Amino acid sequence: MTQPHTSRDTPPAGNPLALTSLDDLRTHLTAHLTEPARAWLARALDEAAARSGTHGPISAWELRLAEAGRRCGTDHVDAVRVLILHAAQAGPDALTRVYQQGTAAERRAVLHALPHLVPGPDALPLVEDALRTNDTRLVAAAVGPYAARHLDAHNWRHAVLKCLFTGVPLDTVADLHHRARADTELARMLDDYAAERAAAGRPVPEDLHRVLALTASEAKES
Repeated sequence: MTQPHTSRDTPPAGNPLALTSLDDLRTHLTAHLTEPARAWLARALDEAAARSGTHGPISAWELRLAEAGRRCGTDHVDAVRVLILHAAQAGPDALTRVYQQGTAAERRAVLHALPHLVPGPDALPLVEDALRTNDTRLVAAAVGPYAARHLDAHNWRHAVLKCLFTGVPLDTVADLHHRARADTELARMLDDYAAERAAAGRPVPEDLHRVLALTASEAKES
């Protein structure tokens, strides 16, 4: 089974990046970036804020996204990019452009930034695109709180199965306990998948049993 490639960025208190407040991200980066990196980030954020809402074919802040890894290091690049996107107040159109034109790492940052920037379902096509890939880091970023809030039941269930297919831990799926509650269709899909794996002589992921038990117990409680 494909092993997930986890981001090296560690948000404050171990929270998933998309669930970490922007203030906490800033505090974390201030404490962990080098002095040159902090200075670069401050300039990049000021530049993005000054051009907030003026998104041309390619904006200066988008170039900063591309160089963020080199300037701030791979340990913190996801958080840095989320802050730049927020400072620029990137809306669905700008986020879509960055996602479509960016590297896999830049796409991941866009997915992490969605809960901070897009209140409605306008950016769902980006989540759906990420879920069609086999890049486990993109899949993990796609099943964050934005997907939990906006994916319909059918697509959310298939996102859970995608995590099982690709080896992304189901702990990554935001709001799993709530959305799995009393979901008999999800239970059926999990049972079918487990039966297919067993018939093929392949191990059934432990995550599957855990979520199946969760679904059953929650259904009894409701």
